[in-house]
Parts: sequence; C-alpha cells; structure tokens
Amino acid sequence: MRSKALAATCLSLVLLVSIPASAQKVAIFQFKAAPGPHPVGLKVVNQYDYSRLYRPTTDELGKPYAGERARPIQTLIWYPSKKSEAKPMTAGDYVDLLATEISFDKPDAELVKRARTDMSPSLASQLWAVRDAPPEAGHFPVVIYAPSFSAPATENPDLCEYLASHGYVVIASADMGATTRNMTSDLPGITAQARDISFLIGYAQTLPDTDMSEIAVAGFSWGGISNLFAAARDSRIDALVAFDGSMRYYPGLIKRAGDIHPEQMTIPLIFFTQGEFTIEDQERYLKDMDAPNVLNSWTHGDLTTVHMLGMVHGEFSATYQRNDSFWKRFPEDQKADYGREYGAVGLEWAAQYTLHFLDAYLKHNSNALEFLKKTPAENGAPQHFMSVTYRAAKGLPPTLDAFRAELGRQGFDHAADVYAAMHKENPDFKPDGEAIDSWARQLMARGDNHLAEATYLLKLNVQIYPDSSDAYDSLAEAYMKSGQKQLAIDNYKKSLEKNPNNANAKQKLKELEGGAATKDQ
Repeated sequence: MRSKALAATCLSLVLLVSIPASAQKVAIFQFKAAPGPHPVGLKVVNQYDYSRLYRPTTDELGKPYAGERARPIQTLIWYPSKKSEAKPMTAGDYVDLLATEISFDKPDAELVKRARTDMSPSLASQLWAVRDAPPEAGHFPVVIYAPSFSAPATENPDLCEYLASHGYVVIASADMGATTRNMTSDLPGITAQARDISFLIGYAQTLPDTDMSEIAVAGFSWGGISNLFAAARDSRIDALVAFDGSMRYYPGLIKRAGDIHPEQMTIPLIFFTQGEFTIEDQERYLKDMDAPNVLNSWTHGDLTTVHMLGMVHGEFSATYQRNDSFWKRFPEDQKADYGREYGAVGLEWAAQYTLHFLDAYLKHNSNALEFLKKTPAENGAPQHFMSVTYRAAKGLPPTLDAFRAELGRQGFDHAADVYAAMHKENPDFKPDGEAIDSWARQLMARGDNHLAEATYLLKLNVQIYPDSSDAYDSLAEAYMKSGQKQLAIDNYKKSLEKNPNNANAKQKLKELEGGAATKDQ
C-alpha cells in the first residue's frame, strides 16, 4: 500500500485550496485546471441520424410506434465564444439535460430526479460554459468526446469546457447501444458508438467555426475502444485520446472485428491508465488473452502512455467524481493512499496532458510535443503521482496507403526501393496487383505529365507479379503512350507468353510491328 505520508506530500504540492482533514471525506469535486484564453459557449442540438433506425416498429404495448424511429443523437457542442455576462452552466444544469437525452419532446423527469439525488452536494457548482453564447470568429480544431459505457454526453463537462477554452470545438453525444439507450458490450455496441463518432464529425462540417483538417477523438473507458474502431474506419480522424480505454481490456473484440488493425495505425495516441489495475486483475478480468495488445501493437504511430498512479478507473469522469454513490463503492482502505481529493488532481493533470497532446498533433506546436517527452516532474507534476512514457513511431505499416504516402514523399522513381524496404520489415506485405494497375491508370488519365509515375508503378507490378499477363500488358501500354515503341513491343510479347489468348496484346503488336515495318521500308 502506498504511503499516507507520500499522499499528504502530493496534496500539499498540487491543491490550490487546502482541505481540512475533517472535511476530506465529504470534499466536493472542484476542477481547478487553469482555463485558456477563450470564454466558452455551449449549444445543445437535438437531432437524428436518419441513416439508422433506433426505435422498433411497435411500442411497449405492441402498437405501431407513432414517433420518430431514427437514431436520436442529442449533441452537445462546447466552443470558443465571445465574452457573455449570462450565467454559466452549473453541474445541475448539465444533469437536467438528461431529461431529453433520447426523447426530445417527452422529458424524463424521473431520470433527472435520481441523478440530482446522487449529485446533490455539487448541483450548484458553477462551471464555465454559457448556454448559446455567441461564437468567437475563427476556425478551431475538432475534438469528439466519446463517453464511457451507457454514459451521457455530459459525463466530462469540465474537460470539454477546458479544451474549448484553449481553442477547440468539442462535440459529444451519449453512449448508446444500437437500438437501446443502454450500451451493449459487444461488436454491435462498439460499432454503434463508432458510427455516432463519424456522424458527429459529419455534423461538425456544418458548423461555421470548425477546422475540419484537424480532428481528434477522446474516449473514456468504452468510448476508448469505440474511438479506435472509428479511427480504423474513418480516415478523417487524425489523433486519439483514451482515458483508461477499453481497447486495453477487450483485445478479443478487436480481433474478432476483423478490420481493426492497431499494428497498421499511423495516427498518434495518448493513453491514460488507472493506477490500481494489476497483473492479477488482468488474469481475472481480461478475456481472449491470445489477442494482440493494442498498446504493444501501436508501433507506426506516436504513443504516449500516462500512468495515473493515484487514480482509479471512474475518476477519469468528472460526473462520477461529483456523484456520492460512486464513492460509496470503495472501502476505506482502497482510498487510504489517494483519497477522494486526489481524483480532482488526477483529472486536472490528465486534462493538461490531453491539451498538450492535442496542441502537438492538431496545432503542430513543437513545445507541446516536448512537454509530452519530458518527465512529469520536469512538467511540475507531484512526485510519485504519475509516470509517462513516449514512444515515437517507426517504420511503415504494411498497407497500400502507407506505400502511396511514402512514394509521395520520396518520388515514384523510388517505388522499387520503398517496396523492398517495406517487404523486408513486413514479409507478408504484397500490394494487390489490380490496385496498383488501377492506380497507374488513374495517373495515365491525368495526362502525359504523369506517364513516368505510372510507368514506375507498372514496372514494380511486373516485378511483384512476374507471371501476370495483365501486368505486362499494362506496362506495354504505358511505354506505347510515352513513345517507347520497342519497350512496348517487348512487353506485349511477354504478356502473350504468359497468356497466348490475350487478344489486346495481339492487336497492339500487330499495330506496333506493322507500323515499324512500314517506317523501315
């Protein structure tokens, strides 16, 4: 068990307001991270994803469902705003939004009543955002916040406000199952939230203050596996943040999905871990241990791992920290070293590291990247409270997209060398021949200025697929278009050697050789 004296030392270093010993057990959560230069506005948009059905054809009584059956997505948008004298949101105001979470026209008063009871000591706490404040002029990077298992969009308002105050548009919706308000711990559930993330990115495109070239997704717990699925399927996502994300705990679901390959991901990831999870816990709770570990597999994208030694899983949520029922789950000895007051401290440091990560990769701030590479002590964090490891990306993932990008950097005349290097690192890497052929034809369609690039690709294609008649046929066509008649003839002949029935090669040879004979005469 960690030392109580150490805990007291940490507290004196980081708490801005001292907490009397007699009050520590009932301390109300306060988020003390310094706000950024922007005031914060909040908009709540009740909308539907009409591409998906959510309600069944009949209601609970077996009667035809009379309302909207599309997927309801109550959307919260925090954004940099102009200064407003209006009253900011309170914790209670955020709780009240639960009433219309999925039934926009039929508020659920009972749900709000229960939530208010659990958070009664904190309801009056003021936050920063002002509802419907006029937006600040400009365009800001986008962060989608993906909540934990069945959690509301209001799960982490302090974090979302904090990021908005530092120049981000932050968008969130509730974590729901495919056809129920409660999430399901399976692939359909993850896919539903991943599609919600992509829906919110599409919605962000309609906002006047978003920079759609810079997009990150921050997910807590279950949201920290759904954001992985979203990023694997949606190339608009440029970076991932995971607060003790379930990608760490459910490798079997990732493996069974079939199309999620952490070893091929090239975007940066910052992952926050809880301090209480042990090897013994891993053996008891993790399933499908033969599946690959996401963090170990994340070699082609920068990885920052932040070990929050003083936090348990639920403390990554400000709403949980404000909820008395959450704290009643813990026996006293479990909180002896890092008590309730340290949850706020941990969340503040998690927010700071998240901000620097986003600044580094969405705003391309070199100082922010250096912050991630430093030790926590060098950044002013309390000793023994957290540790950080930074691992830079290396090599290229075995994908056609990575190959294309590398040719864009090095030049198409290096196609054979780039392929050789990638194949040496990943012997299974072998781009599809038809895909290369299609790529080359797209280049040829751009005009004569791109014939050289197409030719380099097609030369590589015959190198990879030396028995392909079609590969030689396409290379011959490129040579013919560029006026290299003899090389075109040679390759059409090779195409016929591989497939004597290639009618196109026969016809082209007849034209080329006939033309050559006429010219010689």
